[in-house]
Amino acid sequence: MTKLKDTAIKAARAAGELILQRLGDVGKIEYKGVFNLVTDVDKAAEKIIIGILHKEFPDDAILAEESGVTDGTGTKRRWLIDPIDGTTNFAHSYPFFCVSIALEEAGQLLLGVVFNPVANELFCAEKGAGAWLNDKPIKVSKVSKLEESLLSTGFHSSSRASEHSNRETFMRITDRTHGVRRDGSAALDMCFVACGRTEGFWERQIALWDIGAGTIIVKEAGGHVTDLSGHDFDLKNLRVNILASNKLVHQQIVGILAETQLAKN
Repeated sequence: MTKLKDTAIKAARAAGELILQRLGDVGKIEYKGVFNLVTDVDKAAEKIIIGILHKEFPDDAILAEESGVTDGTGTKRRWLIDPIDGTTNFAHSYPFFCVSIALEEAGQLLLGVVFNPVANELFCAEKGAGAWLNDKPIKVSKVSKLEESLLSTGFHSSSRASEHSNRETFMRITDRTHGVRRDGSAALDMCFVACGRTEGFWERQIALWDIGAGTIIVKEAGGHVTDLSGHDFDLKNLRVNILASNKLVHQQIVGILAETQLAKN
């Protein structure tokens, strides 16, 4: 596992260096939807990551946000890559974005690396071995009351006009907590849960490459990650509804999410 982890960290830092160099100097911006954008930096950073991973592990499969699926040969391992989680932030020079790289095999997450180049914060976790921030062990917070919690969420562009837009849930949870932050990077939001800065994060219809690394980092830091009903989600699905927490407030959040759904029926 050491070589896998070291290579993932090398790839994340190399991509992060490029991203930081190009902050405020974004070239071509394309749109994958009305609100879903991609920059030339996303594509260049992803190319760096895949190049480093494939040099060491040429048989591994890849699921990357910009280039899609690359099948593996002779191995069941798959890398989940988001070169810039928080592209909209990056495009606006809003300093909250990261590189996210995860490794899974046979439906189990083995490794997660999230690098925030602006803050020079590297989050990392290995299955069964704990989670770290810049080589220091991290743990989720010990807050057990929802009314004393700080949470975060996201609003996926494709769900803004749907019945699952998240607006009502956002208001309900805001009214019962210290507040809800919406910073635009799911991977970093999950890492903030892992290191105790927040108590929970939820989002609907989010891509695997956004939450792969964050999921194992939260779990290895002592937290809990499920779908919005409190059940396990399947890594075979490209998009999932996700709830990550310090475990202590998990069911309280699930309860509010259920209330919101009942109110719509």
